Amino acid sequence: MTAVQGTVSTGFDVVGEAFAEAFEGLPEMGGALAVRVDGRAVVDLWGGIADSRDGRPWERDTPTVVFSCTKGLMSILAARLVEAGRLDLDRPLADIWPDFTAHGKDRVSVGDALAHRAGVSAPRVDVTRAQLLDFAAMAQIVADQEPLWRPGDGWAYHALTHGWLSGEIVRRAGGVAPGDAFAAMAEAVGGGAWLGMPAEVAASAAHLRVGPTLDALVARQAAERDPATTDWLDRAMTLGGALPATLVTADDGFNADDVREAVIPGAGAVATARALAAVWSATVAETDGVRLLQDDTLEVVTRERTAGAPVFAAPAPWPRWAAGFQLDSEARRYLGPSSFGHDGAGGQVAFADLDSRVGFAFVTNWMEADDPRATRIVDALRSVVG
Repeated sequence: MTAVQGTVSTGFDVVGEAFAEAFEGLPEMGGALAVRVDGRAVVDLWGGIADSRDGRPWERDTPTVVFSCTKGLMSILAARLVEAGRLDLDRPLADIWPDFTAHGKDRVSVGDALAHRAGVSAPRVDVTRAQLLDFAAMAQIVADQEPLWRPGDGWAYHALTHGWLSGEIVRRAGGVAPGDAFAAMAEAVGGGAWLGMPAEVAASAAHLRVGPTLDALVARQAAERDPATTDWLDRAMTLGGALPATLVTADDGFNADDVREAVIPGAGAVATARALAAVWSATVAETDGVRLLQDDTLEVVTRERTAGAPVFAAPAPWPRWAAGFQLDSEARRYLGPSSFGHDGAGGQVAFADLDSRVGFAFVTNWMEADDPRATRIVDALRSVVG
């Protein structure tokens, strides 16, 4: 078995065992797990290979792209603005972003936009690489777009466009660029997470690998695609060609430094597991002297806004959404009804649980589609904290 390093507090041994089992049959996988309870670190583990090209091992502070876990972190920033009285989830988004009124999107509320109900889940135009790397250019594309369905009347997962929605919400309501707001939040609890990876971090970042189940899923979807119709689910991931369907290749997509260094708030954060767990912990408990959100704010921002079947057909079970936060559901099982967070492509999972005051993060560079790794770890944690 892959050697696992780090520490596990008394009583959490089964969580550590579940993490070690995640490496079984995956000799080139790397990953890390961090868990806090009441702000205290109870699990801090890592192991495996950070870069299979040269065998570089995963270290205690190896950062990696966390994909859509980024959405959860952006949603914390939006929630902090709600707490500060600077953002109203029921207010039309166009009130703070006038360009968003284009093509009848004036009825979209801030909460709708965060809950995947804005109607702009994929771009109608083919996005270029240069546009992908330009936050302002992408925000304008989203603002200018004619919606794909009547906004507010249904939902579809805004796989990448969600980030330019949340990023503009944070920028306009908070008066701070999203990358800077993200950096300040991460630094408040010890650092180790970035939206726009600094160049000096590139050498230590994990190299991502696409596993066989993800490869097979993408190949099957391509084979089943009707060339006579637009596949909006595919465009949501690729933006019409700016990214590969798997989000990474051996040296491109989110393995490319220019992509990781760009501000892509829907999927582009680079973080250590320890940093993610600390941020999520601080939403539900004082963590290293910091509390990011109060309980009464959580009651507002974690209220269910989206559930059920999406606009574009996808097999059940379906996720549930609050104001950007992914809630506990059959599609993504967390600890229970008071859990909120976000998973990410390939197996990343990060969340908090209010009842047990838990902050959790599992990250890996080995990306799979059919992936029980984090679920088994969460199940083990549930057996401990209830």
